[in-house]
Amino acid sequence: MGKKLMMFLTCLFLSWGMAMAQTRITGTVTSSDDGQPIIGASVLIMGTKTGTVTDVDGHFSLDVPSGGKLTVSYLGMRPQTIAARNGLKIVLAPDNKTLQEVVVTGIQKMDRRLFTGATDKVNAANAMLGGTPDISRSLEGRAAGVSVQNVSGTFGSAPKIRIRGATSIYGSSKPLWVVDGVIQEDVTDISADDLSSGNAETLISSAIAGLNADDIESFQILKDGSATSIYGARAMAGVIVVTTKKGKEGQAHINYTGEYTSRLVPSYSQFNILNSQDQMGIYKEMQEKGWLNLSSVLNGRDYGVYGKMYQLINTYNSTSGQFGLANTPEAMNGYLQQAEFRNTNWFKQLFTSAIMQNHSLSMSGGTKKSNYYVSMSAMFDPGWYKDSQVKRYTGNFNVTHHLFNNLSVNLIGGASYRKQKAPGTLNQDVDVVTGQVKRDFDINPYSYALNTSRTLDPDEYYVANYAPFNIMHELETNYIDLNVVDSKFQAQLNYKPFPDLELTALAAIKYATTSQEHKIKDSSDQAEAYRAMDNSTIRDANKYLYTDPDNPYALPITVLPNGGMYQRTDNSMTSYDYRITGTYNHVFNKAHIVNLLGGVESTRIDRNRNWFNGWGMQYDSGEIPFYVYEFFKKSIEGNTDYYSLKNTNSRTAAFLFNGTYSYKNRYVLNGTYRYEGSNQLGKSRNARWLPTWNISGAWNANEEPWFDKVFNHELSHLTVRASYSLTASPPDPSLVSSTVVMKAYNPYRLFSSDKESGIHITDLENSELTYEKKHELNLGLDFGLFDDRINVSFDMYSRKNFDEIGPVITEGSGGKVMRYANQADMKSHGQELSVSSTNIRTKNFSWATNFIYSYNTTEVTRLTNHSQVMDLIYGTGYGVEGYPARALFSIPFKGLNEDGMPTFLNEKGEITVDDINFQERNNIGYLKYEGSTDPKYVGSLGNTFKYKGFSLNFFITYSFGNVVRLDPVFKAQYTDLSAMTKEFKNRWVVSGDESHTDIPVIASYRQYYADNHLRYAYNAYNYSTARIAKGDFIRMKEITLGYDFNRSWLSKTPFSSLSLKLQVTNLFLFYADKKLNGQDPEFVNTGGVAAPLPRQFTLTLRVGF
Repeated sequence: MGKKLMMFLTCLFLSWGMAMAQTRITGTVTSSDDGQPIIGASVLIMGTKTGTVTDVDGHFSLDVPSGGKLTVSYLGMRPQTIAARNGLKIVLAPDNKTLQEVVVTGIQKMDRRLFTGATDKVNAANAMLGGTPDISRSLEGRAAGVSVQNVSGTFGSAPKIRIRGATSIYGSSKPLWVVDGVIQEDVTDISADDLSSGNAETLISSAIAGLNADDIESFQILKDGSATSIYGARAMAGVIVVTTKKGKEGQAHINYTGEYTSRLVPSYSQFNILNSQDQMGIYKEMQEKGWLNLSSVLNGRDYGVYGKMYQLINTYNSTSGQFGLANTPEAMNGYLQQAEFRNTNWFKQLFTSAIMQNHSLSMSGGTKKSNYYVSMSAMFDPGWYKDSQVKRYTGNFNVTHHLFNNLSVNLIGGASYRKQKAPGTLNQDVDVVTGQVKRDFDINPYSYALNTSRTLDPDEYYVANYAPFNIMHELETNYIDLNVVDSKFQAQLNYKPFPDLELTALAAIKYATTSQEHKIKDSSDQAEAYRAMDNSTIRDANKYLYTDPDNPYALPITVLPNGGMYQRTDNSMTSYDYRITGTYNHVFNKAHIVNLLGGVESTRIDRNRNWFNGWGMQYDSGEIPFYVYEFFKKSIEGNTDYYSLKNTNSRTAAFLFNGTYSYKNRYVLNGTYRYEGSNQLGKSRNARWLPTWNISGAWNANEEPWFDKVFNHELSHLTVRASYSLTASPPDPSLVSSTVVMKAYNPYRLFSSDKESGIHITDLENSELTYEKKHELNLGLDFGLFDDRINVSFDMYSRKNFDEIGPVITEGSGGKVMRYANQADMKSHGQELSVSSTNIRTKNFSWATNFIYSYNTTEVTRLTNHSQVMDLIYGTGYGVEGYPARALFSIPFKGLNEDGMPTFLNEKGEITVDDINFQERNNIGYLKYEGSTDPKYVGSLGNTFKYKGFSLNFFITYSFGNVVRLDPVFKAQYTDLSAMTKEFKNRWVVSGDESHTDIPVIASYRQYYADNHLRYAYNAYNYSTARIAKGDFIRMKEITLGYDFNRSWLSKTPFSSLSLKLQVTNLFLFYADKKLNGQDPEFVNTGGVAAPLPRQFTLTLRVGF
């Protein structure tokens, strides 16, 4: 009994001694950014797992042993370790290294541990490509599941971005851009497939072209339904959230960034274009086949060397008494020999490596009450090729002020102005009868250099479209002036009536306007073509002349006797966004974390578009218009307009809710519900209003108390995620008509004297047309190894798209046989893998590697076929049931016949040369499926080495699993302006060659005019199985060498920081299909204003004061 009493007293004494050795410590944790309390910050006794988390006021209390220390940490903040004492006031500062662990959705910021969706955060400073002002291009290879295809590299044209592949069959599948919480609307609607068209409108296809790259802090890519569902019926194709820079508390900082970029001039060694010697050999063969004789050339539409020679032979100089060229074999052979050895380098003539400059200046700072960030930038681009100059100016500000401890206001504003020049162009035209894709009067320098004979003299005038033509002169007299103004302003008020409740009100307005002036001057080839009638043969053949149908004996006349043309297109867009939200955050019993968000949102978008065709503008005579009544008579007879006006408006309203529950950050359950309506849909309630939702969960295994004991830091963190959602997207506005649409028009009459007005139905009411919808299941796994030296994120997903828009053939009531309805379905699935590792990390040296792999495939599971052959074989791809959303087909090529003509399998099952129906819709089964135009596999590999102040980065991107159409270089009729590829060396020449070559014969003059449909055969060859290649590539995207000067060296200078960086972009391809022969696998050479991304060198200077 005495021993038991002694043991009890001993234990009591020890317990009392331990209690006396512990002290109750209280404190508050706040953020240095805004002075607000941090909810859920971790407070641990150093060296133990014992601790607590802060409440909604940032307060904590904890029993700490005497002399103990506390470690305070929070995601996105630098942790602090301090001696424990009562009444602590701890201020945590942002940590760029851990900002990855804060998810920004545009509407709210969340602790990464509480976020259950699939997302990637991209630091803008690491991703930015020097000399590439459009920030969207810097996302290539930076995030798993994101495909960026640079279908055109011209400034202002957006790349084709897919997040987890196509989400619509007929829609654009473009992701939603959100900048500082506000959706960025395009000034005009351009589908993703039209981005490669080369049309002038693509110059305004990027909603964020006015953003200065140096103002961007980060990108947050929201990929699955759990991440995007807060945006509901706009987010089916994914969301890209852009966060701009803001000021921080402390001393004011001034930063300057200067970029100096030189782009390499393309070289013919990259392509398989014939040199002038080989080209003249083919011209000789053409002459023998009856093409290049004097009469047919001089009276023809286009001519080059031979035509110029004949012109000189026929030109008599009365002063010298001699002809321009003697009509002797010796003189003609001498002239042609000069052309044979000319080897004109059109790239050197049309391109330049002049320096592009981009200057940015910013100032930032703040106090406990306020912070600010102000910037301005100026970009001066002399142009990579002629008529491609760009000047852009931007200004931005971001100010936050705390009016009271519980009330703050955030003001963000910005404006940009862009003045750009581009080669004059008309829209691309697809001739579905003959199977030809063409663009009249195309003077795109890149396209011209690849398609124009190197035998030509760049200083001479030849003939195109029956009129004198010189590319240098044409670029000076036929161009587009583009002016773009983009401005925005937003205000956000944050009010905390209670510590755990925050109310937010946001209002934003954005105004954008563009003016596109196509100036076709008096002496341009395009203007001269409308009055070219040197003789009766040309007069009868020139399609640009006008023949009066009221006069049966009338000869063709010009409707442009003087001057040129002034074509102007103006677009404007005003968008209004209003959002009120309430956020409730509370921690119950230091274990149960509850986050609730509710709100209402309203948007309004007003767009205006007008077009005017100023005919007969005399630029050389004081810009005085000169027009004749025949122009208007011709327009009336052709039922064409010379001006147009279009106004559209769209409005949406939404109610949204998001709730998150977490137990000790271990188990997380999240749900989102959004109810949204839009006037873009059918007028019935079921069509116009739609609920979207998400339910998801996550398990943060590393928060379990047993985790460290079991894995001993070898597995440093582990999160398992799952989500299931419904999101949607409104159909393309061109397909929607909530009520019957009737328009006035002028019906065609044979004689203009019978002219009368009419009214007709352009669109029938489609009251039930509603949103395209998508169910998505996403499973994700995130883990880190060896104290996060290796981090891995893996996602797999399955999508089922339903109520997709598709064509329906009806009985034709109301005058329309084909209608659009929600009658198509599609499915897709994929996997995404991101691996980042710190391979070596010492005091002075580090080596880090990042690897990204993405796989996506789609299949149209239900769709009524309405597509014709031309749709299916053209390069952008098309939707067909049983195939990917962007499937590309080919006409089966069956070899050459005994005359060297290409033969094909047609819809009748016959082998034919020219019996090809490009408009066939019903029987398309004979076409061969080639593959998808969207890649299945995309990703990147990056390695960054750092030694003291030096850094070296190698960044490789890759893409596999898609096909591309080879450039259409084959024709039934060539001229001596044409450039040909080296494939022509292997062309059919004599009988028997068909056994070892697939390159068709150069048709003779007699063959061409004996068969009116021969051009069908050569056009079909361009879109046959013989003209397809893999789109696979591995590209050295970027090599960067940088140096940050030691701050101690700058102590006696006015600089606080100084760095230099040399960046090489798009240097070369490690791998591409050999059949491409220099054709960029991403770029679609359609002429117009399109150009590929150049190889370039950029020197960047950054200075801080």
